[in-house]
Amino acid sequence: MSWQSALACWVLRRRMRPETGKPAIDVARARALTSKRAWLPKVPPGWRLEERYGQADAPLRGEWLVPDKPSATTILYLHGGGYYFCSPATHRGLVFPLARRSGARTFSLDYRLAPETPFPAALDDALAAYRKLVADGTPPESIVIAGDSAGGGLALATLLALRDAGDLLPAGAAVFAPWTDLAATGASMKTNDGRDPMFYGKAFAPAGKLYTGDADVRNPYVSPLYGRFDGLPPLFIQVGDTEVLLDDSTRVAEKARASGVSVDLEIWPKMPHVFQILAPFVPEANQALERAAGFVRRVTMRQAETAEVS
Repeated sequence: MSWQSALACWVLRRRMRPETGKPAIDVARARALTSKRAWLPKVPPGWRLEERYGQADAPLRGEWLVPDKPSATTILYLHGGGYYFCSPATHRGLVFPLARRSGARTFSLDYRLAPETPFPAALDDALAAYRKLVADGTPPESIVIAGDSAGGGLALATLLALRDAGDLLPAGAAVFAPWTDLAATGASMKTNDGRDPMFYGKAFAPAGKLYTGDADVRNPYVSPLYGRFDGLPPLFIQVGDTEVLLDDSTRVAEKARASGVSVDLEIWPKMPHVFQILAPFVPEANQALERAAGFVRRVTMRQAETAEVS
Protein backbone atom coordinates (compact mmCIF):
# COMPACT_ATOMS: atom_id res chain seq x y z
CA MET A 1 0.00 0.00 0.00
CA SER A 2 1.57 3.27 -1.12
CA TRP A 3 1.69 6.29 1.15
CA GLN A 4 -0.50 8.09 -1.39
CA SER A 5 -3.28 5.53 -1.08
CA ALA A 6 -2.92 5.49 2.71
CA LEU A 7 -3.35 9.26 2.72
CA ALA A 8 -6.39 9.01 0.44
CA CYS A 9 -7.99 6.47 2.77
CA TRP A 10 -7.28 8.70 5.77
CA VAL A 11 -8.99 11.64 4.09
CA LEU A 12 -11.97 9.58 2.94
CA ARG A 13 -12.48 8.07 6.38
CA ARG A 14 -12.69 11.51 7.95
CA ARG A 15 -14.52 13.47 5.29
CA MET A 16 -16.74 11.19 3.23
CA ARG A 17 -17.49 8.18 5.39
CA PRO A 18 -19.35 10.22 8.04
CA GLU A 19 -21.70 11.49 5.30
CA THR A 20 -22.76 7.91 4.54
CA GLY A 21 -23.67 7.25 8.16
CA LYS A 22 -26.39 9.90 8.33
CA PRO A 23 -29.98 8.65 8.75
CA ALA A 24 -31.27 10.22 5.53
CA ILE A 25 -29.82 10.84 2.08
CA ASP A 26 -29.35 14.52 1.28
CA VAL A 27 -29.35 14.49 -2.51
CA ALA A 28 -28.69 18.21 -2.89
CA ARG A 29 -25.73 18.08 -0.50
CA ALA A 30 -24.19 15.08 -2.27
CA ARG A 31 -24.44 16.83 -5.61
CA ALA A 32 -23.01 20.06 -4.22
CA LEU A 33 -20.05 18.33 -2.59
CA THR A 34 -19.07 16.35 -5.69
CA SER A 35 -19.43 19.38 -7.95
CA LYS A 36 -16.68 21.15 -5.95
CA ARG A 37 -13.80 18.85 -6.76
CA ALA A 38 -10.56 20.71 -6.20
CA TRP A 39 -8.85 19.17 -9.21
CA LEU A 40 -9.91 18.14 -12.68
CA PRO A 41 -7.52 16.72 -15.24
CA LYS A 42 -6.54 18.62 -18.33
CA VAL A 43 -7.35 17.22 -21.74
CA PRO A 44 -4.36 15.04 -22.70
CA PRO A 45 -2.13 16.32 -25.51
CA GLY A 46 -3.26 14.89 -28.83
CA TRP A 47 -6.88 14.60 -27.65
CA ARG A 48 -9.91 16.88 -27.71
CA LEU A 49 -12.91 17.16 -25.43
CA GLU A 50 -16.32 17.61 -27.04
CA GLU A 51 -19.05 18.54 -24.56
CA ARG A 52 -22.54 17.76 -25.82
CA TYR A 53 -25.21 18.74 -23.36
CA GLY A 54 -27.91 20.21 -25.57
CA GLN A 55 -31.33 18.65 -25.83
CA ALA A 56 -30.64 17.82 -29.47
CA ASP A 57 -27.58 15.77 -28.45
CA ALA A 58 -29.66 13.01 -26.87
CA PRO A 59 -29.25 10.05 -26.69
CA LEU A 60 -25.52 10.82 -26.86
CA ARG A 61 -25.71 13.55 -24.24
CA GLY A 62 -22.45 13.89 -22.36
CA GLU A 63 -18.77 14.18 -23.24
CA TRP A 64 -16.57 12.78 -25.99
CA LEU A 65 -12.83 12.48 -25.46
CA VAL A 66 -11.43 11.86 -28.92
CA PRO A 67 -7.82 11.27 -30.03
CA ASP A 68 -6.50 13.32 -32.93
CA LYS A 69 -5.44 10.06 -34.57
CA PRO A 70 -8.34 7.82 -35.65
CA SER A 71 -9.18 5.03 -33.21
CA ALA A 72 -10.86 1.74 -34.02
CA THR A 73 -12.00 1.32 -30.39
CA THR A 74 -14.82 3.06 -28.54
CA ILE A 75 -15.55 3.10 -24.81
CA LEU A 76 -19.05 3.91 -23.60
CA TYR A 77 -18.48 5.08 -20.03
CA LEU A 78 -21.19 5.16 -17.33
CA HIS A 79 -20.21 7.18 -14.25
CA GLY A 80 -20.93 6.18 -10.67
CA GLY A 81 -22.65 8.15 -7.93
CA GLY A 82 -25.44 5.96 -6.57
CA TYR A 83 -27.66 6.86 -9.53
CA TYR A 84 -28.43 10.20 -7.86
CA PHE A 85 -25.29 12.33 -8.09
CA CYS A 86 -22.03 12.84 -10.04
CA SER A 87 -21.65 13.43 -13.76
CA PRO A 88 -19.24 12.95 -16.66
CA ALA A 89 -17.31 15.99 -15.41
CA THR A 90 -16.78 14.57 -11.91
CA HIS A 91 -15.35 11.37 -13.40
CA ARG A 92 -12.86 12.86 -15.84
CA GLY A 93 -10.09 11.81 -13.44
CA LEU A 94 -10.90 8.21 -14.30
CA VAL A 95 -12.20 8.52 -17.85
CA PHE A 96 -9.35 10.61 -19.27
CA PRO A 97 -6.50 8.28 -18.22
CA LEU A 98 -8.49 5.18 -19.20
CA ALA A 99 -9.09 6.63 -22.66
CA ARG A 100 -5.48 7.73 -23.06
CA ARG A 101 -4.06 4.39 -21.96
CA SER A 102 -6.38 2.36 -24.17
CA GLY A 103 -6.23 4.72 -27.15
CA ALA A 104 -10.03 4.52 -27.42
CA ARG A 105 -12.33 7.36 -28.28
CA THR A 106 -14.53 7.55 -25.23
CA PHE A 107 -18.06 8.77 -24.66
CA SER A 108 -19.08 9.50 -21.06
CA LEU A 109 -22.87 9.42 -20.83
CA ASP A 110 -24.85 12.02 -18.89
CA TYR A 111 -27.71 9.68 -18.01
CA ARG A 112 -30.75 10.88 -16.08
CA LEU A 113 -30.55 10.72 -12.28
CA ALA A 114 -32.86 9.69 -9.47
CA PRO A 115 -34.95 10.63 -7.64
CA GLU A 116 -36.26 12.97 -10.34
CA THR A 117 -36.11 10.16 -12.90
CA PRO A 118 -35.81 6.76 -11.19
CA PHE A 119 -35.41 3.34 -12.81
CA PRO A 120 -35.57 2.59 -15.71
CA ALA A 121 -34.42 6.05 -16.86
CA ALA A 122 -30.67 5.41 -16.48
CA LEU A 123 -30.94 2.02 -18.19
CA ASP A 124 -33.03 3.44 -21.01
CA ASP A 125 -30.42 6.15 -21.55
CA ALA A 126 -27.54 3.66 -21.60
CA LEU A 127 -29.35 1.40 -24.06
CA ALA A 128 -30.23 4.33 -26.30
CA ALA A 129 -26.64 5.59 -26.27
CA TYR A 130 -25.22 2.18 -27.20
CA ARG A 131 -27.75 1.69 -29.97
CA LYS A 132 -27.06 5.16 -31.33
CA LEU A 133 -23.34 4.40 -31.50
CA VAL A 134 -24.09 1.24 -33.46
CA ALA A 135 -26.63 2.99 -35.70
CA ASP A 136 -24.03 5.66 -36.47
CA GLY A 137 -21.69 2.99 -37.78
CA THR A 138 -19.62 1.96 -34.75
CA PRO A 139 -19.12 -1.81 -34.94
CA PRO A 140 -20.38 -3.49 -31.75
CA GLU A 141 -17.21 -5.57 -31.61
CA SER A 142 -15.18 -2.35 -31.29
CA ILE A 143 -17.13 -1.12 -28.24
CA VAL A 144 -16.38 -1.72 -24.56
CA ILE A 145 -18.92 -0.60 -21.99
CA ALA A 146 -17.24 0.61 -18.81
CA GLY A 147 -18.37 2.10 -15.53
CA ASP A 148 -17.76 2.43 -11.83
CA SER A 149 -19.92 1.75 -8.78
CA ALA A 150 -23.53 2.43 -9.84
CA GLY A 151 -22.25 2.98 -13.36
CA GLY A 152 -20.56 -0.42 -13.22
CA GLY A 153 -23.82 -2.04 -12.23
CA LEU A 154 -25.55 -0.09 -14.98
CA ALA A 155 -22.98 -1.36 -17.50
CA LEU A 156 -23.77 -4.96 -16.54
CA ALA A 157 -27.52 -4.32 -16.57
CA THR A 158 -27.11 -2.84 -20.04
CA LEU A 159 -25.41 -6.03 -21.21
CA LEU A 160 -28.27 -8.14 -19.84
CA ALA A 161 -30.89 -5.96 -21.50
CA LEU A 162 -29.06 -5.91 -24.83
CA ARG A 163 -28.71 -9.69 -24.81
CA ASP A 164 -32.35 -10.20 -23.89
CA ALA A 165 -33.44 -7.85 -26.70
CA GLY A 166 -31.32 -9.67 -29.26
CA ASP A 167 -28.93 -6.79 -29.93
CA LEU A 168 -25.40 -7.42 -31.10
CA LEU A 169 -23.24 -7.25 -27.98
CA PRO A 170 -20.09 -5.19 -27.40
CA ALA A 171 -16.61 -6.69 -27.16
CA GLY A 172 -16.69 -6.63 -23.37
CA ALA A 173 -17.28 -4.66 -20.20
CA ALA A 174 -14.78 -3.18 -17.75
CA VAL A 175 -16.24 -2.28 -14.37
CA PHE A 176 -14.75 -0.82 -11.21
CA ALA A 177 -16.35 -1.89 -7.91
CA PRO A 178 -19.75 -2.35 -9.57
CA TRP A 179 -22.89 -1.98 -7.46
CA THR A 180 -24.72 -5.12 -8.55
CA ASP A 181 -27.00 -5.91 -5.60
CA LEU A 182 -29.20 -2.99 -4.59
CA ALA A 183 -30.84 -5.24 -2.01
CA ALA A 184 -27.50 -5.05 -0.14
CA THR A 185 -27.39 -8.74 0.80
CA GLY A 186 -23.63 -9.30 0.43
CA ALA A 187 -21.80 -10.53 3.52
CA SER A 188 -19.14 -7.85 2.99
CA MET A 189 -21.76 -5.22 3.86
CA LYS A 190 -21.15 -6.32 7.43
CA THR A 191 -17.71 -7.93 7.43
CA ASN A 192 -16.10 -4.85 5.81
CA ASP A 193 -18.29 -2.28 7.53
CA GLY A 194 -15.47 -1.09 9.75
CA ARG A 195 -12.73 -1.55 7.17
CA ASP A 196 -14.15 0.42 4.25
CA PRO A 197 -12.70 3.95 4.43
CA MET A 198 -15.49 5.46 2.34
CA PHE A 199 -18.84 3.87 3.23
CA TYR A 200 -20.94 2.42 5.99
CA GLY A 201 -22.74 -0.68 4.76
CA LYS A 202 -26.09 0.66 5.92
CA ALA A 203 -25.93 3.44 3.32
CA PHE A 204 -26.64 1.20 0.32
CA ALA A 205 -30.15 -0.16 0.83
CA PRO A 206 -31.71 3.34 1.19
CA ALA A 207 -29.73 4.55 -1.84
CA GLY A 208 -31.03 1.57 -3.78
CA LYS A 209 -34.63 2.45 -3.00
CA LEU A 210 -33.97 6.02 -4.07
CA TYR A 211 -33.17 4.71 -7.54
CA THR A 212 -35.65 1.85 -7.82
CA GLY A 213 -38.72 3.62 -6.48
CA ASP A 214 -41.58 1.12 -6.79
CA ALA A 215 -39.56 -1.35 -8.89
CA ASP A 216 -38.39 -4.71 -7.53
CA VAL A 217 -34.90 -4.19 -6.13
CA ARG A 218 -34.01 -7.71 -7.33
CA ASN A 219 -35.02 -7.00 -10.92
CA PRO A 220 -31.90 -8.04 -12.93
CA TYR A 221 -32.00 -4.74 -14.81
CA VAL A 222 -31.75 -3.00 -11.42
CA SER A 223 -29.47 -5.50 -9.67
CA PRO A 224 -27.63 -7.52 -12.33
CA LEU A 225 -26.45 -10.00 -9.70
CA TYR A 226 -29.91 -11.60 -9.97
CA GLY A 227 -29.74 -12.00 -13.73
CA ARG A 228 -28.53 -14.71 -16.10
CA PHE A 229 -24.99 -14.28 -17.39
CA ASP A 230 -24.96 -16.78 -20.23
CA GLY A 231 -24.02 -15.33 -23.59
CA LEU A 232 -22.30 -12.23 -22.23
CA PRO A 233 -18.95 -10.98 -23.58
CA PRO A 234 -15.77 -10.98 -21.45
CA LEU A 235 -15.88 -9.05 -18.17
CA PHE A 236 -13.10 -7.21 -16.37
CA ILE A 237 -13.73 -6.35 -12.71
CA GLN A 238 -11.59 -4.49 -10.18
CA VAL A 239 -12.53 -3.99 -6.53
CA GLY A 240 -10.82 -3.28 -3.22
CA ASP A 241 -10.68 -6.01 -0.58
CA THR A 242 -11.87 -3.69 2.21
CA GLU A 243 -14.96 -2.45 0.37
CA VAL A 244 -18.44 -3.12 1.67
CA LEU A 245 -19.27 -3.69 -2.02
CA LEU A 246 -16.66 -6.45 -2.35
CA ASP A 247 -19.27 -9.22 -2.60
CA ASP A 248 -21.10 -7.32 -5.32
CA SER A 249 -18.07 -8.06 -7.50
CA THR A 250 -17.11 -11.54 -6.31
CA ARG A 251 -20.61 -12.98 -6.58
CA VAL A 252 -21.10 -11.59 -10.10
CA ALA A 253 -17.73 -13.01 -11.13
CA GLU A 254 -18.69 -16.42 -9.71
CA LYS A 255 -22.08 -16.48 -11.47
CA ALA A 256 -20.65 -15.27 -14.77
CA ARG A 257 -17.87 -17.89 -14.75
CA ALA A 258 -20.40 -20.60 -13.95
CA SER A 259 -22.28 -19.50 -17.08
CA GLY A 260 -19.19 -19.80 -19.25
CA VAL A 261 -18.31 -16.12 -19.37
CA SER A 262 -14.65 -15.09 -19.37
CA VAL A 263 -14.02 -13.01 -16.24
CA ASP A 264 -10.91 -11.18 -15.08
CA LEU A 265 -11.48 -10.37 -11.40
CA GLU A 266 -8.84 -8.31 -9.61
CA ILE A 267 -9.13 -7.75 -5.86
CA TRP A 268 -6.78 -4.97 -4.79
CA PRO A 269 -5.62 -4.94 -1.14
CA LYS A 270 -6.52 -1.96 1.05
CA MET A 271 -7.82 0.17 -1.83
CA PRO A 272 -10.82 2.47 -1.36
CA HIS A 273 -13.94 2.42 -3.49
CA VAL A 274 -13.21 3.33 -7.14
CA PHE A 275 -9.59 4.12 -6.31
CA GLN A 276 -8.92 4.35 -10.05
CA ILE A 277 -10.30 7.88 -9.98
CA LEU A 278 -7.29 8.91 -7.84
CA ALA A 279 -4.97 8.76 -10.86
CA PRO A 280 -2.36 10.10 -11.42
CA PHE A 281 -1.63 10.75 -7.74
CA VAL A 282 -1.99 7.20 -6.41
CA PRO A 283 0.37 4.60 -7.97
CA GLU A 284 -2.13 1.78 -7.58
CA ALA A 285 -4.69 3.77 -9.54
CA ASN A 286 -2.27 4.18 -12.42
CA GLN A 287 -1.45 0.47 -12.38
CA ALA A 288 -5.11 -0.53 -12.26
CA LEU A 289 -6.04 1.71 -15.17
CA GLU A 290 -3.18 0.33 -17.23
CA ARG A 291 -4.53 -3.17 -16.66
CA ALA A 292 -8.06 -2.08 -17.53
CA ALA A 293 -6.80 -0.42 -20.70
CA GLY A 294 -5.00 -3.64 -21.57
CA PHE A 295 -8.31 -5.49 -21.32
CA VAL A 296 -9.99 -2.94 -23.62
CA ARG A 297 -7.27 -3.33 -26.22
CA ARG A 298 -7.23 -7.11 -25.90
CA VAL A 299 -10.95 -7.80 -26.30
CA THR A 300 -11.49 -5.35 -29.14
CA MET A 301 -8.47 -6.72 -31.00
CA ARG A 302 -9.69 -10.27 -30.46
CA GLN A 303 -13.15 -9.43 -31.77
CA ALA A 304 -11.69 -7.63 -34.79
CA GLU A 305 -9.52 -10.65 -35.63
CA THR A 306 -12.53 -12.98 -35.28
CA ALA A 307 -14.60 -10.75 -37.59
CA GLU A 308 -11.84 -10.78 -40.21
CA VAL A 309 -11.61 -14.58 -40.15
CA SER A 310 -15.35 -15.05 -40.46
